Amino acid sequence: MSSDHASSKPPISSSSSSPRVMPLIPERFLDVPSQRLYALSFGLLIQAIKIFDFFQYLLTSEGATPHYGKKWLLVDLLFCLALSRLRIPRLNYPNSIVVLQILGLGLLDGLLFGGIRLHVFGDSSSPSSHDDHSSFQSSSGMLSISSILSVLTFGLATGEGYGSKDAHLTGQHTVRMSPISTAQLNPYSQRFCLDTSFNPVLVPVLLNNSNPNSLRYTITPLGHVESSGSKIESVTLSARDLKAIEYARLEQLRATKTAKQEFYDDNVDDYDDEYASDDSRDGRTSPPRLQKTQSLVHIRLSKPGTIRLQDVNDPSGVDARISYPSEVTIAPCPRAQFVDGDALTRGDNVKCAATGLNTLGQEKDVQLTLSIFGVPPLSLKWFKEINGRREYFIVEGIETERTSRPETSTPLYNSPQEVRVPLTVSAEAFGIHTYVLESVTDALGNLESASWSASNNGDLSPESNTKISRSLRVLHRPTMAFKGCGPQKPSSLRIGSNVSLVIDTQEADDLDSPWDVKVRYRPPTDESGKSVNKRLRPWQQTIHTLTGQRDLTVEADSPGDYTIIDIKGKYCEGDVLSPETCTVVELPKPAAEIEWRRIHECSGDTGVAASLVLHGTPPFHVYYRMQRDKEPAREEVKTFYSSRGEMTLQPSQSGHYIYTFSQLSDANYNKVELKGPTIDQIVHPLASVTFAGSSGRDRMMINSCSENSVDVDVVLTGIAPWNLNLQLVGPQKSEIISFSGINTVRRRLQVAVPKDVNREGGSFEINIVSVEDSSGCKRTLSVPGVTVSVKKVKPTAKFYGKEGRRRVVTLENEQASLPLRLTGDGPWQIKYRILEHPEQSYPAQLVSPNDYLPVSGRGVYEIFEVSDSQCPGMVLAQESTYEVDWIPRPSATISPDTEGVYEPYNGTYILPVICEGTSGHVDFDLTGRPPFQIMYNIARSIDSGGTRLLDQPTFNSIQPRTRFQLHTSEPGRIYYEVKQVGDTAYPLSKHKGVVIPRSDRPLFEQEVLMRPSARFASVNRLSYCLHENFVPQDRGTGDGVIILQGTPPFELTISVQNFAASERFTETVTIHDTTWRLDLPGYEFKSIGHHQVSIETVKDASHCEQKLPDPQERSIWVDVAESAAIVPFDRREYFCVGEVAQFQLEGIPPWTIGYRVNGGKAHIQEAKQSPFAFSLQQPGEFKITSIAQQQKMCKSVVTDLSYAVHPLPTAQVGQGNRIFQDIHEGDQAEIKFTLIGEPPFTFTYQRSELNPRKGGKPGKVLETHTVSGVTTTEYSIFSALEGVWTVTFIGDRYCRYPSAQPDRILDQKS
Repeated sequence: MSSDHASSKPPISSSSSSPRVMPLIPERFLDVPSQRLYALSFGLLIQAIKIFDFFQYLLTSEGATPHYGKKWLLVDLLFCLALSRLRIPRLNYPNSIVVLQILGLGLLDGLLFGGIRLHVFGDSSSPSSHDDHSSFQSSSGMLSISSILSVLTFGLATGEGYGSKDAHLTGQHTVRMSPISTAQLNPYSQRFCLDTSFNPVLVPVLLNNSNPNSLRYTITPLGHVESSGSKIESVTLSARDLKAIEYARLEQLRATKTAKQEFYDDNVDDYDDEYASDDSRDGRTSPPRLQKTQSLVHIRLSKPGTIRLQDVNDPSGVDARISYPSEVTIAPCPRAQFVDGDALTRGDNVKCAATGLNTLGQEKDVQLTLSIFGVPPLSLKWFKEINGRREYFIVEGIETERTSRPETSTPLYNSPQEVRVPLTVSAEAFGIHTYVLESVTDALGNLESASWSASNNGDLSPESNTKISRSLRVLHRPTMAFKGCGPQKPSSLRIGSNVSLVIDTQEADDLDSPWDVKVRYRPPTDESGKSVNKRLRPWQQTIHTLTGQRDLTVEADSPGDYTIIDIKGKYCEGDVLSPETCTVVELPKPAAEIEWRRIHECSGDTGVAASLVLHGTPPFHVYYRMQRDKEPAREEVKTFYSSRGEMTLQPSQSGHYIYTFSQLSDANYNKVELKGPTIDQIVHPLASVTFAGSSGRDRMMINSCSENSVDVDVVLTGIAPWNLNLQLVGPQKSEIISFSGINTVRRRLQVAVPKDVNREGGSFEINIVSVEDSSGCKRTLSVPGVTVSVKKVKPTAKFYGKEGRRRVVTLENEQASLPLRLTGDGPWQIKYRILEHPEQSYPAQLVSPNDYLPVSGRGVYEIFEVSDSQCPGMVLAQESTYEVDWIPRPSATISPDTEGVYEPYNGTYILPVICEGTSGHVDFDLTGRPPFQIMYNIARSIDSGGTRLLDQPTFNSIQPRTRFQLHTSEPGRIYYEVKQVGDTAYPLSKHKGVVIPRSDRPLFEQEVLMRPSARFASVNRLSYCLHENFVPQDRGTGDGVIILQGTPPFELTISVQNFAASERFTETVTIHDTTWRLDLPGYEFKSIGHHQVSIETVKDASHCEQKLPDPQERSIWVDVAESAAIVPFDRREYFCVGEVAQFQLEGIPPWTIGYRVNGGKAHIQEAKQSPFAFSLQQPGEFKITSIAQQQKMCKSVVTDLSYAVHPLPTAQVGQGNRIFQDIHEGDQAEIKFTLIGEPPFTFTYQRSELNPRKGGKPGKVLETHTVSGVTTTEYSIFSALEGVWTVTFIGDRYCRYPSAQPDRILDQKS
């Protein structure tokens, strides 16, 4: 059916001139799109309901299966007819389409609801399912119209049984015994109790095979005795009452399902949901699913007592049997709680440790009272939790008084009681103590969680529910003391500042915070007890700790004693620990006593010296200022680590100096003003001189390279001009030289090298002896001198090796090390160049006199400059060069003796043409160091114009001339290219990336001609009749076709061998194409039997030797026969439907067999092997009329081969229908059998177990019986047993069903 938005035209075709078909419902009432929408929606609704019925059909037992198939066949038929009647555009179809729709929906209904069964894997009982027979039906009417109508109408159109598996053995008679009805109160042994609001509870009653009209039970009050005034109440519930209770229960389940969804699985059924949602305090899991014969009803109760189920009445008038146990006791739910009014509920739930003991002492016990209600005796489970650690306790046998109960067969329970139980707990540990009532259990086993009411209120925390829990907090006494301060370790206070005194809380609970600390202050006193400073007054104050902090800080700005007097928290008083007193001492400012002394030498005052006595805490920093003439004053500082120190101030320059001490710092105070003395002095410093660049006490080294003198720089201090005396100390003697009139502070002196050192080389020393300034004050000095090293020999450099041997040969781009010989003191710096490129030079640093120069290029290397660590040198010209050369790479060239033509356009050699498979070679001349390796490419031209790489082999050769084998195994244009050549020096394994440049590669090519060949395209046998000429028969196949390869035209020689006459015929034909079909009109088949056609020789235009084909493709066989024949295996006069008639076929396959059924239309059947068998499927006369062989050739007429085919007998149980009969104990059921065929009959019937589920595995066979010699068509038996009665075998005068399995016929090949 098309949708509303389909773009295709309506199914009913009409010309443009024909009037439009109007719908049955006019458009003024309902437009066409809406009619289509409603019709399609209604059709989809029908199919949805059909799917629902299909699942119900699967879950229905076989005996109770409703007639879904008939119902839906009728519904689909009415829907299709109504849709056609409505004439809705785009849904209005021709009558043929409507019929197909009805048939399609009927087929679907048959598949869904059992009307049609698909035997995908065959049926073992079918007599015609044999793999080794040529399965053939003797009539095209195998599937009759009546059978199709029977399937589609589910037995309405024919008398065959509904859903029968076999048309010859139909029907079944099912006998069932009516079960006994039972009723069981509380089948899952649940416990029930009534809460404080006495909400009703539902007690289940499990019914089996019963639909009660009424249910009666009694209620016995708790504690009932005969002498008491209480009465036993009897209650009767009608079927309406039970339905009302069930309806109310389901409504309550639906209302509470969302709230309890997280606790229970959504996949359980309603009964499971009920028991999962009930207050199942005994911890039972949900009951199993009910069986099909079981059902549940409920009794609603709202008062306590013992419930006994008395009777359950069925509509049949038979009372259900009451199962044990038949009673259940319902009591008020037990409960337990703390009684208000104890110390903890009055607010005394925080306790402090005793003074000095840090324990509770005598106040550790707390008295609590419990109220417990329920049916005695009761048991209580509770726990105490101390700082997260739980300990559980159980108290059992709780009741007010023990009452004697009479001995009965059933237990009797007292009425519920309320019991008050004292509970004494001890708080022996610090922290949080929590006492929680967990659960209470009564005598009936009802376990009630004490937190149940709290969870119903939405609060599961035990501490929040004062009815079931009590909480107590035990706190430490706070203890405090001064931290880092005490009488023996006072705290220092600077003048004018504060000091922080920390009071440390050593043991306390945060719940007790904040704390109040009382602190007392006492100023320092003298020996008589009077205050040293009258401005300081004693005080006492209370300080509060900050929120979240345990330590307390006291800011002290005055010296004295600070003492902790008292501590008090929010709940507990505290203890003061030692040290409780902190002494604060005021630190004095530092001071200094300074004594000056002038320093006087030959030239006058040269500076001052000061002696200092310091008071305070070391280290001390003394700040002083020094001013020279009119220059700005400079502030200096000097550090002393003891209380006494010395300072010496001697300026290096003369002038008017003023020295002033300004400030003093110690460890506590920084830059305290110091009123020290000031000294005014004119300073004349002593003359002094040092070598420039000299440092510390080490001598300075100077190198001299073959000069007669050496330059030395000196730095002088004092008053110019200066006179300087130097001493030269040589290896053997020394001398004094003088320099006078030096007016500059820095002067370069030229000192002559001693003659013996200058002549032989070596070293000498230059020392300063004395210096004299302008005032004539001469001063002898002892300062580090200068050591001068004099070299008379220059460093040299040269390449090592004799003349003509300074040459090395390496591989290409391989590094070479050139040997050097160097003199002098290392390290050396050299410069070298390659003579082929003299404009570019390269530096190198060498560390050994026998070092090597690493190079990697080819050429002549020359050294042109050298210097050592001290002096420049010279290069020996005769030995300044070294030659580096490379080993030449190997090469390959085509030998000039090679036959071929050189093509200069592309640089290739064109070799002569060669036939395919012919051996050929090319000679190569190789240069290098053998053995050689040659890697080359072999390519072949392709039809698209390019080339395809065939191989990339590598071959080895030890001779300078090698022979290269050509590739001639396949025809075409073959190209060769030498890609790489390796030898001992340059092996290919180490130089894979180095290839010969394309312009230098040896190239050659050759045309390889294809060798002619001929073969048969197919080796299938050919068939000819006697006296026929050897000409083509069927040009549509590949049989007898010869395929030729090579260069046309071809000369083909064919031979025909007649083995029967021992004759041989040979003929040569010329062919201008690559294919040829056998056509030898001059040859006639004169005898029957096998003939062999062979290809003898083939030649083409290339004149190459032919290629030998595969022997199997070189010849084919020709079968020559006279006529075909068919012979039956046995001489039977008749067959039964379903049996197999076997025949022996003579001739050459395949055969074509002609036959008729009941004198009707002629049929043909092809057989590919002998023997051959017909499966006879229709009663009447079966006759063979003809047989031909080799694609209907050499046909023969058969006149005397016919059989009579009898129908198979049929047995029916219950007229072929499914009969279900229910009987009670003592009754009998009549099972009728209907027999169809030619008497006398023999049949077998059996009784099996009932099938529990539709489509399930058949029940077990209980008994089997065979009855023989039955001459009537009706037969009956009587039975009082339960089971399913069916027929398994039927036989009449001619045939039997199922038939015996025929012997398997082995396949035979001609």
